[in-house]
Amino acid sequence: MKRFVGRVRIQWVWVMVVMLWCFGGEILGSGNENIAKYKDPKQPVGVRVKDLIGRMTLQEKIGQMIQIDRIAATPHLMTKSFIGSLLSGGGSTPRPRASAADWVNMVNDFQKGCLSTRLGIPMIYGIDAVHGHNNVYNATIFPHNIGLGATRDPELVRRIGDATAIEVRATGIQYAFAPCIAVCRDPRWGRCYESYSEDPKVVQEMTDIILGLQGDIPSGSRKGVPYVIGKNKVAACAKHFVGDGGTTRGINENNTLTDVHGLLSIHMPAYYDSIIKGVSTVMVSYSSWNGKKMHENREMITGFLKGTLKFKGFVISDWAGLDRITSPPHANYTYSVLAGVQAGIDMIMLPYNVTEFVNDLTYLVKNKFISMDRIDDAVERILLIKFNLGLFENPMADLSLVNEIGSQAHRNIAREAVRKSLVLLKNGKRESEPLLPLPKKASRILVAGIHADNLGYQCGGWTIAWQGFRGNNETSGTTILDAIKSSVDKKTEVIYSENPDTQYLKSNHFDYAIVVVGEHPYTETVGDSQTLTMADPGPDVINNVCGSLKCVVVVISGRPIVIEPYISVIDALVAAWLPGTEGQGVTDVLFGDYGFTGKLPRTWFKSVDQLPMNVGDSHYDPLFPFGFGLTTKTMVARSVSASIDGRPYIAFVVIFLFAGLYFQGIVF
Repeated sequence: MKRFVGRVRIQWVWVMVVMLWCFGGEILGSGNENIAKYKDPKQPVGVRVKDLIGRMTLQEKIGQMIQIDRIAATPHLMTKSFIGSLLSGGGSTPRPRASAADWVNMVNDFQKGCLSTRLGIPMIYGIDAVHGHNNVYNATIFPHNIGLGATRDPELVRRIGDATAIEVRATGIQYAFAPCIAVCRDPRWGRCYESYSEDPKVVQEMTDIILGLQGDIPSGSRKGVPYVIGKNKVAACAKHFVGDGGTTRGINENNTLTDVHGLLSIHMPAYYDSIIKGVSTVMVSYSSWNGKKMHENREMITGFLKGTLKFKGFVISDWAGLDRITSPPHANYTYSVLAGVQAGIDMIMLPYNVTEFVNDLTYLVKNKFISMDRIDDAVERILLIKFNLGLFENPMADLSLVNEIGSQAHRNIAREAVRKSLVLLKNGKRESEPLLPLPKKASRILVAGIHADNLGYQCGGWTIAWQGFRGNNETSGTTILDAIKSSVDKKTEVIYSENPDTQYLKSNHFDYAIVVVGEHPYTETVGDSQTLTMADPGPDVINNVCGSLKCVVVVISGRPIVIEPYISVIDALVAAWLPGTEGQGVTDVLFGDYGFTGKLPRTWFKSVDQLPMNVGDSHYDPLFPFGFGLTTKTMVARSVSASIDGRPYIAFVVIFLFAGLYFQGIVF
């Protein structure tokens, strides 16, 4: 009996082996069907998005459409309200002088709240990294966009995008609100320095920064499909859609008056390029077009951007952009939510009022003012970018890149950008007697002006704080004064005086002076100016110093400013824009280690009464035209006396000359 039972068991085992061999794939496959497709990285992204959407409740979908500032967030709120995104507004940091590790830990704490929800959808964290990772202490601060436009170097801008992406990722953040592709048509606008140029063609070229931020377009990928390549890259954001740089009198958030041709030929072309290059997101402008607020312009957002241009990423509002649809802001918030979402905005940068937004949008959907299809379209676009970023596989940040913040390699790129961005507008009162490049060997040189030793002024707005900072203590970098001291010969005495009087100037016997003047930092509406004058005591410094000795004036500004009244007294004039933390880039060209190559990215006016005035206008009569820029050659060594001691190569020239004459039989 035992033998019989044993035989039966052996036969049964063999039957099971055969069945598994024949049908094992189907059996195992049926088990895998219980694993959600959206969690399977082997599935196509489109399949994962559709699967996840099908599992989500209305409240979970609305949560994905929300972006709030970290100040308003807690891990519990992230879980309770299914929040899809956080941001740091200008100056919103974990703590003063927060390290990269502080940032990573903060982001991860919030992310844990999102991952603890029923579906575990990770959040995406955004930040205004508009000239480097500019909110972060010790980060590399690159020149603002107006300076990059002066370089005319898309390859350089692409490398800046790559460096910025690495530093942003080093802090655990995956989304940069950059680039700004506005075409500033009036320098009175307080955001003009965020624009690469008044010329849409230059702005189009600079969209190569997207390739640096997001990575190279994958081989075989269809053009216009959003992508992000690797854990060292970020989702980019083309902003502000559209016409933000064309407002009347350059007033921020105002009305752009132009016909369809003007909008499409001047303000739209950079969006064509950005979408072709796979930009992940587009931010809507506060401004209006012919009286219609862009945040409620369904024809342009849904009709043109998503329809005609086939943009597949998500559209995000600007900070409290829905509130500003009405005047005064937030006067009828339910209407604003309806108008903004129906216009085609997918993610709403609230940035605070979560409960009110959730209640209003829930009401509008349940009462069929907004369709579920519109909600699904918004959430599908948001999820697409999250899947592209690999957030479902790698939602938590680590510390592997923390040493990339302010790395020397990135600072070298910034220094290169500074020297290529400087535009030489005048070099000598007579063409035959150029002042630049300056000699490094001199007895005594004067440095004057409040901008010479002020890292905050040098960096401009959107640096550490929203409106920037003043002084040298908020981040690390090299001021222009320190760069001068490190560039000149060790025997050259450098004297710094912010605003010296004429008696002081005459009694100290300076060989020449470097005067650094310009604007104070500003951002957005705070920077709107109808006068465009330089900050005091700039005019007095120019008149006193340049009236007493040879001088080069370096202008630190986010746009052309009034300079025509002083031009005759100035020997050499340099537009340095807002160069950022690497002041050595300025001295690289002042002292001839490199030549000047920058070209004006926008027209330099004679008087503000001429504005707006752009290249091609019938009334075009500039002080310096668009594209202007003198050049210089490099100079290895040069002294004030220009003696043979100061230029040893002359001795070699003389020796070779005599040797040549000797061998030709010429005897003196």
